[in-house]
Amino acid sequence: MNVALWIVAGLLAAVCLAGSAKMFLPRERMAAMGGAATQWVLDFSPGALRAIGALELLAAFGLILPGVLGIATVLVPLAATGLVLLFAGAATMRLRRGERVTITGDLIYFALAVFVAWGRFGPESFSG
Repeated sequence: MNVALWIVAGLLAAVCLAGSAKMFLPRERMAAMGGAATQWVLDFSPGALRAIGALELLAAFGLILPGVLGIATVLVPLAATGLVLLFAGAATMRLRRGERVTITGDLIYFALAVFVAWGRFGPESFSG
């Protein structure tokens, strides 16, 4: 179970690290890069996109570094819980936009984040 949690946390961290590019790329360029799946960025201000990107960057580090370093390990399930909220918001936004096809990824990442939060708060917590 511990190995599975590390693998899922690593996968989520990689996804969040890639997603944090929102902080650096202009939203028009991002919208053009991903086709229909990335048109949602045009609905948000550049400041909001930077905030979302910053949250994803913090989550990427929060999922891995505390566990590896053994310092403030409670941050791992908290970061996963933050991702649960982020992906719930992403799925809600996709539903509002009528993007039923592209919601699948958000729901998968949501489930993976729930798994990490549950596992690190519960049976495989770092504290016990």
